[in-house]
Amino acid sequence: MLTAAVVFTSCAAPAGNAPAENANANSNANAARPLASAPTADALLALDKQANEAYIKGDGKFFESFLSDKFVMHEGGARLSKADAVKMISGVKCEVKEGWALTEPQMAKIDNDTYVLSYKSNMEGSCTADGKTEKLPSPVRAATVWARNGEKWQAAFHGENLIVDLKAPPEADKKEEPKKDHKAAANTNTAAAPPPATLAADPITDALMSAERSVWEAWKNKDAKKIEDLTAKEITFVNIFGTYFANKADVIKDWTGATCDVTGFTLTDGVGTAVSPTVGILTLTGTVNGTCGGKDISGQKIYGNSVYVKDGDAWKWVFGFNSPS
Repeated sequence: MLTAAVVFTSCAAPAGNAPAENANANSNANAARPLASAPTADALLALDKQANEAYIKGDGKFFESFLSDKFVMHEGGARLSKADAVKMISGVKCEVKEGWALTEPQMAKIDNDTYVLSYKSNMEGSCTADGKTEKLPSPVRAATVWARNGEKWQAAFHGENLIVDLKAPPEADKKEEPKKDHKAAANTNTAAAPPPATLAADPITDALMSAERSVWEAWKNKDAKKIEDLTAKEITFVNIFGTYFANKADVIKDWTGATCDVTGFTLTDGVGTAVSPTVGILTLTGTVNGTCGGKDISGQKIYGNSVYVKDGDAWKWVFGFNSPS
């Protein structure tokens, strides 16, 4: 199930230039003017609920102004643009039981004009697309990257993963099923959706792919010091099992833990999108060799979605959302 983006209105834009004779006074006023206010997790969550309601109705038009023109996401292994997402939503109709809720909102700052909101969604029901009806997976962990556009906030990325309880022994032999993209399972038309009409990569793609390879290499080697250096001061992460890691210490602990023993990986299909001069989103496909939880994962594909923030001349990894294949 796709939960698309919503808009949060912020402070007014700065005023225009003052006359030359008032330059000093204007400069002092600008210095005293606070930065545009940040959104709150509760405000974004409340508006995100409206977006869920629009999605249930298949109201694609609702999202035309709510999604950034730079919006990207992974759906059934395909990279979708804003136009692709709106078209997909327009073809969906859902029947959902009352009482569904979005809970546990967690907001993290990427920079002054970009934030990421993660939350948990519980819905019981089904969605129909292209004449096929599928039960909605639940619960899921969702995350939306928000970018400021003038006086409003728009989504630049959205993802959802089914939440899997890895500690439940009876489900140990059923873990392969959740690795499928749950949205593709809910809407079978998206799994077979054609690739986006355009996959033009922004010029930052090479730089982001180089940074991404370094991050994956540090993860493979369980090199905590290297991960520390390659990432921003504060980072967050959602893994393929719908687990949310709210701070840098938890992310590094997970990445350097004993759960997985990775012997190699390849990164392909990298496409970078410049959300702003200081923030970029990289979508890619990673193929991993090794073991996780004692199971062979050789050839396992992961659809990566990484957000980078500019730190001087370097791009630093700040948020990631990995979708299972």
